[in-house]
Amino acid sequence: MKPVCQLLSLLFVFSSLRLDELEACSCALTHPQDAFCNSDIVIRAKVVGKKLLKDGPFGTMRYTVKQMKMYKGFNTVQHVQHVYTDASESLCGVKFDINKYQYLITGRVYDGKVYTGLCNFNERWERLSLAQKKGMNHRYQLGCNCRIKPCHYLPCFVTSKNECLWTDMLSHFGYPGYQSRHYACIQQKEGYCSWYRGMTSRDKTNMNTTDP
Repeated sequence: MKPVCQLLSLLFVFSSLRLDELEACSCALTHPQDAFCNSDIVIRAKVVGKKLLKDGPFGTMRYTVKQMKMYKGFNTVQHVQHVYTDASESLCGVKFDINKYQYLITGRVYDGKVYTGLCNFNERWERLSLAQKKGMNHRYQLGCNCRIKPCHYLPCFVTSKNECLWTDMLSHFGYPGYQSRHYACIQQKEGYCSWYRGMTSRDKTNMNTTDP
């Protein structure tokens, strides 16, 4: 019975380590505009396949995507066919559903390959607000010279004209908040940056979810 007890002990230790690893991935809250501006690649795509590559301790997951539209990265990659991420969620790997949804995917490019993770902004396209879709299409680009300054507790202030104060974290409704879903920080003609919402549609039920 002793070998059995030892085996059970090892399994317990291994399972404990795996539970600890689930908490290893930690990401700071990011406004979608910052996610756009800090990414090499921003695309809308449908994930149509996946393959586990045996490299590293947990491997790398290679997702095959059908690119619907590219919003950023034209000079980096002409057309994205594969997106790479760590196979382990504890190491910030992303899990995409196959042949179900269109995703907004952001990432970085290394050696011609697109990499993403849980700390990047990845979301089902249908869950994005109209303002976020328009932001990815053109508005966020207009604010990449601006700085979105998070406010975690009061008082907080802007310290330069190129800052927009991001107060979503103060709301009891949690993240993502109103500014994240409906506003972009845009540089004005006078040189300062301020929040911009733009026109909104009263009847969103008839909107084409593939636009913009």
